Order: sequence, then C-alpha cells, then structure tokens
Amino acid sequence: MATPPRSDMATHPDIIAMRERHEMAERTASTPRAQAIETMALLTGLYLAASPWITGFNNLSTLAVNNLITGIAYALLMSGGFGRAYDRVHSMAWAACALSVWTIIAPWAVAGDVSTTKTVVNNVIVGVIGLLTALMAASIGRPTDRSRGASGRMSAPYAGGRS
Repeated sequence: MATPPRSDMATHPDIIAMRERHEMAERTASTPRAQAIETMALLTGLYLAASPWITGFNNLSTLAVNNLITGIAYALLMSGGFGRAYDRVHSMAWAACALSVWTIIAPWAVAGDVSTTKTVVNNVIVGVIGLLTALMAASIGRPTDRSRGASGRMSAPYAGGRS
C-alpha cells in the first residue's frame, strides 16, 4: 500500500501568501512616510479628544463628549494599523475619513447651540488635518499593481526559508 506524499506546511499556498503580506506590511510600516503618517494620525486623534479642555469649550457638553469619543475612535483606528493590519489599512483609513468629515460638521449637527467661533475653528482645522492624514494612509494601505498578479494574488513566491 502506497502512502500519499506528505506536503510541508511551509509550502502551502496560503502560508506563502500570508508571509508575503506580512513582509509587505513590515516594509511599509518601516518607511519614514508611514511612520510620520501614523504619528500624525495619533496626535490628531489625541488632540481632538482633548480639544474641548485645551481650547476651553468643555462647558458645551454635547460637543465636548462628541469630540472626546470621535478623537479616541480616530486615534485607535489609525494608530498601529500599518504594521499589524496592512490589508485593512485602506478600509480603516476610509472610516477615519468619515470621522474627519463628521468632526468638521459636528458643531452644527450636535444638539444644542454649540457653534461658537472656538468650536467651529477648532473642529474644522482638526477635521481637515484628520481628513488629509487619513487620505495619505489610504494611499499607503492600497495594494499596488506591481505587487499583484493578474489573478489578484501576490505574484512572487516566498523565497525565504527557516533560519
């Protein structure tokens, strides 16, 4: 009775594709541009969360709570995504774009009369910075045509081995 040939798990096509994606994520996350965008995104989210207390409109509770929640969500969404979830960075960046647009329109959309000069200027500037940062992250997170073959899968086989 003949035994079927045993395949090594390291040569399985799914394992090879996962290694390629991981290597691409490492290369992308280690570039100065990606690190600068990630840092800018984190600072933008943290500033948005703290902005009611920094600029002095924390007594407008609906907008203060909105900025706190939106800022924390933006910072969590955008920070750390480049290295750990390269395939999802593109989608996360578009979600961050939506949060940035919400930040811009929030002084007029939240309940109560909170559209003062401080709140409008603060939210519009932070929203525009957040939107630009998220668009830059979306451009980094998008897979390039060079890295994909005609079938949509990674084209180059994994050339590395165990060390």
